[in-house]
Amino acid sequence: QVQLVESGGGSVQAGESLRLSCAASGGIDSTYSLAWFRQAPGKQREGVAGLDSDGSTRSSISMKGRFTISRDNAKNTVYLQIHTLEPEDTAMYFCAAARTPQPLISPLWDYWGQGTQVTVSS
Repeated sequence: QVQLVESGGGSVQAGESLRLSCAASGGIDSTYSLAWFRQAPGKQREGVAGLDSDGSTRSSISMKGRFTISRDNAKNTVYLQIHTLEPEDTAMYFCAAARTPQPLISPLWDYWGQGTQVTVSS
């Protein structure tokens, strides 16, 4: 059974950093593309960053600079490092997997985790 389990969220102050983790299992391996999305209350889910099996990365224009995606294939885990958090970053952060490289458009991704909440206070 495919599983994506996110962790690392929490309540932080503006300016701090966080590293989110997503552990994949059940058939998702290093050949898959992995990505992070986020959804704030009352807003649509938006792509943050993606990482393909060949190491290629991409991110939304608005996310460039403060968000870094990486993966550890030995642990089958993808990470999202968020620097200098802002209150506007408050959202549920989701990990997603796809069999082939996809743009950061949520319906195109095959598997999803349950999310981890990030709350940033000013």
